[in-house]
Amino acid sequence: MARHCMSLVNRWSSRVFSVELDGAFFYFALQEKHRGEEMPRIFRKTHQYDRCYSLHVCSSDRIQRAKIYAELREKLLRDFPPGCHFSPILSFLPNVKDSLIKGYFLTSECSSLTERLLSDLAQKEPVLVCSYLRGESGGLWTQHLWSVSGSQMEMSQKYCVVPSEEPNYHPATLNIINSDVFYNFEKAYEVLQKCGDIIPESVSVLELLSNRPEARSKPDFPVIVIEGLDATGKTTLTESLRETLGAVLLRSPPQCLSPWRARFDQEPPLIRRVFYALGNYITAEEIGQKAMQTPVIVDRFWHSTAAYAIATAVSGPVCKLPAEGSEVYCWPEDLFQPSLVVLLTLDPEERKRRLRIRGQGKTEEEQELDQNQLFRLRVEEAYQRISGPACITVDASPPADQVLQQVLLLIRGKCHL
Repeated sequence: MARHCMSLVNRWSSRVFSVELDGAFFYFALQEKHRGEEMPRIFRKTHQYDRCYSLHVCSSDRIQRAKIYAELREKLLRDFPPGCHFSPILSFLPNVKDSLIKGYFLTSECSSLTERLLSDLAQKEPVLVCSYLRGESGGLWTQHLWSVSGSQMEMSQKYCVVPSEEPNYHPATLNIINSDVFYNFEKAYEVLQKCGDIIPESVSVLELLSNRPEARSKPDFPVIVIEGLDATGKTTLTESLRETLGAVLLRSPPQCLSPWRARFDQEPPLIRRVFYALGNYITAEEIGQKAMQTPVIVDRFWHSTAAYAIATAVSGPVCKLPAEGSEVYCWPEDLFQPSLVVLLTLDPEERKRRLRIRGQGKTEEEQELDQNQLFRLRVEEAYQRISGPACITVDASPPADQVLQQVLLLIRGKCHL
């Protein structure tokens, strides 16, 4: 077993586990002995099986960990028998940052084949495998941690599975900072630098950042960012503002990253997020230069990057998001702060109607917005909770010229233009 996996095993019994099944979260913990506890709820949901399994990605290299977790889902879909069903499982040390481990919880109608496939995986990949066995009484379950013995896998450590209270935070929040959302240029640059061997395009992106000057903290002219979901009217509004104010219009991610955007959109969240985070710093450099001479309008900036990342990392209803005022909503200290941020909002049905008319291709996240109401609600709420600067919401449902006049009033009041 790899050294990092061994270090996890040393504190394994201190971990709490969360399985997401049918939109609900089921928590359980481990003990040396049963003390009369009830059966954890997840095992009531799987009562037709005598055993279940879980896989936990445990590489110490977080880039490798992100890649393996993404690939693992494809392997489970492709290689495991049709009667095998899996759901996301998270394990974590309560209140310990960066302690989150991702994996999958499995049930199978063909346990012998599933165990053979799990054994093969565990010997090839940095993963921990666990079996969950139902006791003779039917109400007690035990977790058995697998270990490598020569060329074979065998069950080694055994724990009793007991219910655990749901924490007052989503477990994913433990790993958000500088993994899902980046708050520091150096941290983001370091991740992309380590991707050079596996993603050749990373080198081209890094070359754009090699001589990044310090962004000006207070430009001579106002900088106004327009945020919002797709089809809320950002393009129409930003073009109108450019003409009305005689401003420069910039977009994030910047045009210089367009050749590689589709490539990075295929990558796991960690790598995809770092690409867009660094795009914000490139845009900030452009803002610093242009705002010395004229007002600047920016179509999307850090708010979008952070809101989508937080809403993706934290699944479930809006109440699962980090609480308002959490550090995850704080603006990066080394990133340029705009003078004003306007968030365009629109009725979901009207937004879908506009999307149909537009008929353009969508990213994976844009498709998720249309299909998953909870995801859309999380994105919208995350936008509202970001501070330093906060968004000012504007209803984008009136005609475009009325929306323009409302935003111009805000600009004149806040930026004295």
